[in-house]
Amino acid sequence: MKPAAVTSDNLVQIQTQAAAVAYEEETKLPVVDAYAAHTAPAQSTQLRASSYVIYVDLPNSSDEMLLIHGYTGAYDLVSRRVATYVRSLEPRHAPKPLYGVWMPEPAHDGCVEAPSEETLKVLRRRGYLTELTLAQEEALLGKLASKLHERSMKQPPVYIVMPTYDCNLRCAYCFQDHMRTNPAYKHLLRTMSREVVDRMFMGMLQIERMHGWQSEGVPPRNVWFFGGEPLLQASRPVVKYIMDQAKTLGTTTISAVTNATELDAYKDLLGPEKISNLQITLDGPPEEHDARRVYADGSGSFSKIARNITMALDHGVAVSVRMNIDRNNFGQLPELAEVIHEQKWDTYPRFSAYTAPIHATNPNIDKKTVLSSWELEQKLAAAKKIFPLLASIAPSDDWLKNEARTIFKTPGGSMPKLRESFCGAHTGMYIFDALGDLYACWEKTGDPSIRLGRLKENGDLELNRPVAELWRSRTVATNPVCRKCRYALHCGGGCAVLAYGNTGNYHTNFCDGFASRFRASVAEAYMEKTSGQAVPEMKSRVCG
Repeated sequence: MKPAAVTSDNLVQIQTQAAAVAYEEETKLPVVDAYAAHTAPAQSTQLRASSYVIYVDLPNSSDEMLLIHGYTGAYDLVSRRVATYVRSLEPRHAPKPLYGVWMPEPAHDGCVEAPSEETLKVLRRRGYLTELTLAQEEALLGKLASKLHERSMKQPPVYIVMPTYDCNLRCAYCFQDHMRTNPAYKHLLRTMSREVVDRMFMGMLQIERMHGWQSEGVPPRNVWFFGGEPLLQASRPVVKYIMDQAKTLGTTTISAVTNATELDAYKDLLGPEKISNLQITLDGPPEEHDARRVYADGSGSFSKIARNITMALDHGVAVSVRMNIDRNNFGQLPELAEVIHEQKWDTYPRFSAYTAPIHATNPNIDKKTVLSSWELEQKLAAAKKIFPLLASIAPSDDWLKNEARTIFKTPGGSMPKLRESFCGAHTGMYIFDALGDLYACWEKTGDPSIRLGRLKENGDLELNRPVAELWRSRTVATNPVCRKCRYALHCGGGCAVLAYGNTGNYHTNFCDGFASRFRASVAEAYMEKTSGQAVPEMKSRVCG
């Protein structure tokens, strides 16, 4: 792919200046040329490589590689000669992180040869070369992150509704397992009442005003059902009531994360204009799944789920099958791919499947069995070379590749999505439970000490300001490690819950091999484009 004329140094601008300018006008954020136009003059005039350059090696290419800039959004195809020159100007005594470790970057090799003056000008304009000091550039990243966060906080909220914390399955790795097995949490297992539903919708209108939206101007709302198990047969009346009330507020997209064991009770509530998206878990072929996702009496659930997946697809629902994977069940993936093929789910245009690593958030989990996201992605890529049917199963990081695909699909016309925070827990996601309590993250629900607030009986929303600040202020700018990281505005700092599990502090980073995952995803997306390979459509997921 040659989206622009190649200079004598073989530098091709993929995401062009025109796209960056349009992005600046839309977002009011300085992007390309930010280092020169939006900071005080540098104290030193010595030219150096920006601290935020990402180098992406391309498979089967010894002459070219990609340069990506962490905050200007630039993507460029360059000769290795140009990349080697940029790397040679990286500071030798860059500050080490205050805690945590850097992910290793590819080492530069070959002789260092200065490019032409024309190429040097492009490298400076795109942000790869700068005269800013390390401190000035870090301050600039923090400023950009803060601006991005201001914009994110003005986006329409996303609502997650938990009709109950109760569940008919007893999955050993579930982070909510204690709620069903410890009598001290029995009070959480009630079903949401109509009164709480009414208060919830009054609360939604207040939330939208907090984010700068008036009811008549809010875009189509997004409502997800979550649990516990949100689509228990016993919860059907209140789920139907919630759906009806949501529609009275305007156009609403309704989705659910469900185990699908009792989905047949919702048959008439499924469809493109009803519950239109489902995320359903299968943890392997029948025998493996039935050993992991069991009813309270120990019996398995695969056959019921499989029937209901087919039923939902027949109703035009988008079904995303999530496979929770560790070292013990990874080897079962080829057999599960065969099941998907035999069931003919992969012939439905609205079907997708992806893997996700099981995280050690439950004390029942043996940490030795846990895979990192990068380990899982590598193992899956290797297995696909042996088992062709695994092509229908995407890695958990498919969103990374999808964003790169967008850049390469429309060279010069698209900007990467820069993310100052990891997920909606830090911007506009609101989770309502059956008690009328409000949370930022579904993995931290059921504990009043960490709730965002509660719905009072008169419908007013009472916020817990310190907790709201704890969640909503978490950005890469609040973490001294992230501020120095070249991947910061692509990663967003990682999952706060997993960071807390590792350090006891929500405002620390959880890298999870992101540097390697990012480079691999971008390289694969570029090779897809240059080879003309067909690209599958990525389906919606509520949490990566």
